[in-house]
Amino acid sequence: MNAPRRPRVGLALGSGSARGWAHVGVIRALEQAGVRPDLVCGTSIGALVGAAYAAGEIDRFEQWLLGLGMADVLSFMDVHLSGGLIKGERLMEFFRRNFIDRPVEELDLPFGAVATALHTGAEVWLREGSTIDAVRASIALPALFTPVLRDGRMLVDGGLVNPVPVSLARAMGADIVIAVDLNTDLIGRHLREQPVPTAPGGEVSEWLRKLQDNLGVLLPARTNGTPHLPSMLDVVASSINIMQVRISRSRMAGEPPDLVVTPHLAHLGLLDFHRTQEAIEAGKRAVAAVLPGLHALF
Repeated sequence: MNAPRRPRVGLALGSGSARGWAHVGVIRALEQAGVRPDLVCGTSIGALVGAAYAAGEIDRFEQWLLGLGMADVLSFMDVHLSGGLIKGERLMEFFRRNFIDRPVEELDLPFGAVATALHTGAEVWLREGSTIDAVRASIALPALFTPVLRDGRMLVDGGLVNPVPVSLARAMGADIVIAVDLNTDLIGRHLREQPVPTAPGGEVSEWLRKLQDNLGVLLPARTNGTPHLPSMLDVVASSINIMQVRISRSRMAGEPPDLVVTPHLAHLGLLDFHRTQEAIEAGKRAVAAVLPGLHALF
């Protein structure tokens, strides 16, 4: 008699900007619990971390993340006001120099990324070709990163249509899907008063103040007695958060994963990529919270 086939485990890593470093903590905690996925897919920042994992580069990737400072984050920002605030080429060029860009088909684990066709709204699954190019398309958050032209289509962030790509994991052959949702506690977060980050010498906080002030000219003048109006970036971020939370709930209701891991990192800002350790630890805590369910699956 043939032995029963071991279920294939798929890891679906969701979108979430700087909160995405929590995915590294989730991966570490899953492996510590004895769970190693057979395939991985991701949307937006989930695609970036998922690609590092599928390529067998997660150790080196984590070490790079832990060394990130605010100045490093700013160095990747090639400001470009046509199509998006950040062009994104500096960041992708860094990965091309420091990480091997293998075709998706040749990665150590099956991998897929989700993007959105800007002109049609179609969900696009990227399963072949340059891994870095697939990630760049998946992370093209509207108003922040410029869109990417690939195979004749203008692509933007996959979080617009599928923030937690459970459906892609199923399509790739997963029998058990572990989903990581970074957006559960986000609604309204960007509309609360937040202190401007500081750095040695004050240069970073001054840069952010100038950016906020410049964007603030697009707001109506505030008069006595009127409530404080959020900045344009805060309105955009909050709007995207609402959209992704609602879409995630709807998609996962129709395409339920077998387990959902929900790191709580709503206090992290859109560009807080330098707060790596904080995010990783939140990912580990989120896995610890679902360990009974995880053990039940296996």
